[in-house]
Amino acid sequence: MTSYRGVRALKLMESPSKPGQLLAILRDRTFHNGAIDVDVAGALSKTASAADRGFIGIAFRMQPDESHYECIYIRPTNGRAQDQLRRNHSTQYESLPDWPWSRLRAESPGVYESYADMAEGEWIHMKIVVDGTKAALYLAHASQPCLLINDLKLGDSSGAIALWGGSGTVGYFANLQISSAN
Repeated sequence: MTSYRGVRALKLMESPSKPGQLLAILRDRTFHNGAIDVDVAGALSKTASAADRGFIGIAFRMQPDESHYECIYIRPTNGRAQDQLRRNHSTQYESLPDWPWSRLRAESPGVYESYADMAEGEWIHMKIVVDGTKAALYLAHASQPCLLINDLKLGDSSGAIALWGGSGTVGYFANLQISSAN
C-alpha cells in the first residue's frame, strides 16, 4: 500500500524474476455477472521498453489454472499520442491464452479496442459491466461505454478477479468495488 497523487492505493510492479505482467488475484470470491469499479493509474517503469504503454486494467472470470481469463485494460500513453492509429489503441480486450490482443487485432481490426482520452500516470475510473457473453467498459464515469465486447471468448463463465498490469508498468489501484448481478 502507498499514497499516489493523494490517494491511498495498492501499487503493483513487475517482479525481476517474472517480468512482463503484474497480477494480484482476488481469491475470496467468484465473479460471474455484474460490475467491477476501480480507479487506476498506469505509469511507465524505469525499465520500460519503447513499446510499453503503461498497460493497466482488470482480469475477470479467471479460471483455477490462472492462465485462462478475460481482460480489459487501458494504455494510458496512447490516449494523447500524436499518432491517430496509436490513439485508437487506448482501450483493449483480450482473453488469454488463446485470444491475445495481437490475434484479435489481426483477425478483427478495431473490434476489440478503441480510443478514450487518458494520460500516463493520471487516475482514471474504470467500470466494467459483464452480462453473459458481453462486457462494456466505461471510463471516467461516462454514461456511455467506450468499448463493447459482444463475444467474451470464455463464454458465459465464472472465475476470480485480478488487478492486472502489463510489461514496463507501475500500476496503482484504489476504490475497488465489485457488485454481482447473479
